[in-house]
Amino acid sequence: MSDESSDISTANTMRERAGESRLKIWLLLAANRLHVTAVLAFAVLIVFVIAVTFLSPPLQQQLQSGDMIETMFSTMIGAIITGVTLVVTIGQLVISQENGPLGEQRERMENSMDFRDYAEELIGSPSPADPSAFLRELIDVAEQRAVALQEGLSENDNDQLQEEVDEFTDSFTGNSEVVRDQLDGAKFGTFDVLFAALNFNYSWKVFQVERLMNNYEESLSEEEITLLTDLKTALSLFGPAREHIKTLYFEWALVSLSQMILYAAIPALVVAGIMLTIVNATTFSGSTLGVTNMAWTIGLAFTITLVPFFLFTSYVLRVVTVAKRTLAIEPLILRDSQR
Repeated sequence: MSDESSDISTANTMRERAGESRLKIWLLLAANRLHVTAVLAFAVLIVFVIAVTFLSPPLQQQLQSGDMIETMFSTMIGAIITGVTLVVTIGQLVISQENGPLGEQRERMENSMDFRDYAEELIGSPSPADPSAFLRELIDVAEQRAVALQEGLSENDNDQLQEEVDEFTDSFTGNSEVVRDQLDGAKFGTFDVLFAALNFNYSWKVFQVERLMNNYEESLSEEEITLLTDLKTALSLFGPAREHIKTLYFEWALVSLSQMILYAAIPALVVAGIMLTIVNATTFSGSTLGVTNMAWTIGLAFTITLVPFFLFTSYVLRVVTVAKRTLAIEPLILRDSQR
């Protein structure tokens, strides 16, 4: 018996399978990107204010003896303009992938319709137009075939095979139930659809089907091999469906990112310009919460000018994390936690 059969079942969510903290998964994937941006901005503001208040030389002394504000915010204006131009260029590249001559558009349409026709054969009804419903239907079919496999092998004489199939099916149905619940009501445009799809570890299930077919080839009848093959077919269809929805989400997210960075860049430039032309060492006197008002002013202005970068960071963190976790579409397990 192969050592790889020692752990047939897996946890029902990506976080549990990866063995990573709930906070890390929330920050990288699950959280609303605007919330992550707000967290980053608040953290930078607090760290900046504390640093300029307690570190030497004192802030007021630097303001009176040099051109710190001018140097700082003139640099930020250049960085904002350069960064916004770069991100908008990326957005244009994403949009350009959707443009093309009539022949290419027709080929894209034919490929998409061929896949939907194949999915319709598998599902037994027209493929849903809603991405979450489409994925849910594919998972339903795969689960039905897993249960049919368990029932079909219930009379098999190999007790070890029956035990492994029972464990595999129990894990399968548990994972399917969790993902279906997450997909129910999930709307494309948010990350909910893709996040739920990532929780369904179809590649591990395909590997287990292949392993069962190989390890117990002599114990399986033709009908039982057909049941395993049917389950593998259903699971194999989920892979490209998830990848297609992932690609659409990436394009959606990058275009949305370009829009939001443009929106954030305007107030950031205005604030930087005001700091350059009006604010000096004597503009705001006094203190609040034991911190000089000038420290609060510079810290807040600096944070606002960084908001476009925070937006970029929050979105790219999610995109690269998803890309890293879905590099292989076939049954290749790239993470040690899953091996």
